Amino acid sequence: MAPPSNYSTAPVSEFLLICFPNYQSWQHWLSLPLSLLFLLAMGANATLLITIRLEASLHEPMYYLLSLLSLLDMVLCLTVIPKVLDIFWFDNKSISFPACFLQMFIMNSFLTMESCTFMVMAYDRYVAICHPLQYPSIITDQFVVKAAIFVVARNGLLTMPIPILSSRLRYCAENIIKNCICTNLSVSKLSCDDITFNRLYQFVAGWTLLGSDLILIVLSYSFILKAVLRIKAEGAMAKALGTCGSHFVLILFFSTVLLVLVITNLARKKIPPDVPILLNILHHLIPPALNPIVYGVRTKEIKQGIQKLLRTL
Repeated sequence: MAPPSNYSTAPVSEFLLICFPNYQSWQHWLSLPLSLLFLLAMGANATLLITIRLEASLHEPMYYLLSLLSLLDMVLCLTVIPKVLDIFWFDNKSISFPACFLQMFIMNSFLTMESCTFMVMAYDRYVAICHPLQYPSIITDQFVVKAAIFVVARNGLLTMPIPILSSRLRYCAENIIKNCICTNLSVSKLSCDDITFNRLYQFVAGWTLLGSDLILIVLSYSFILKAVLRIKAEGAMAKALGTCGSHFVLILFFSTVLLVLVITNLARKKIPPDVPILLNILHHLIPPALNPIVYGVRTKEIKQGIQKLLRTL
């Protein structure tokens, strides 16, 4: 008796990414704005990194943390958007197994690294406003180095099992991913194995990492708000809020985009499948494009540093 057909075929060696399965004509229209946003994200973050590197007045822990955020944003952009544009422009839908699972790892780990960086930045602002006299002794260059190691190690190690579990599944016949990128759920559901543990681990790890960061960010800003409300000196409250205003805007935007993405995925049956795909792409593109712009506009020292850099060119 012959075995089931989906187990009798040879294992597939690559995946095919089918962007917007119901509206593939969108691809040509989307390629131009996505290209412009990609160039904006890479250019703005590169300008911010160069400015912080060259401007001596920006060699402070707060700006080093901002540099870390820019690096994470650039890697996320480079991991996702060039392949999406390759599909849109050249119809090159194939992606090898190693490339797919590497993309999956970078997306999962760097997203949580970005969230963790926001948490460290919130702690930095908490110490600056609530304990200003101890700030120079607490937030040092050594603190930034330790924080960066913690951000990379915690999130890299805890998200690494996600692509490993997905790569160890058997892919017997189906290799068409109805997405522009290799998300864990889009890939693993093509397997002929049980993916319950795979889904469970991603859910627990993702919400543990992102949830703990969010709780600590909310606590930090609660203490900051409480301290600011006690400030009675004229103009001191506005100055204190101004030091963390840019940071709060970025956290709010990051959290809002992530929340919208989660809600659309939960309501997948009521929303066309192409909408979550588009939001997933934009989530890896819009925050990286806006982060350096928000800081450049709202932070006087960075604005002056960029102006000085542009004058030297």
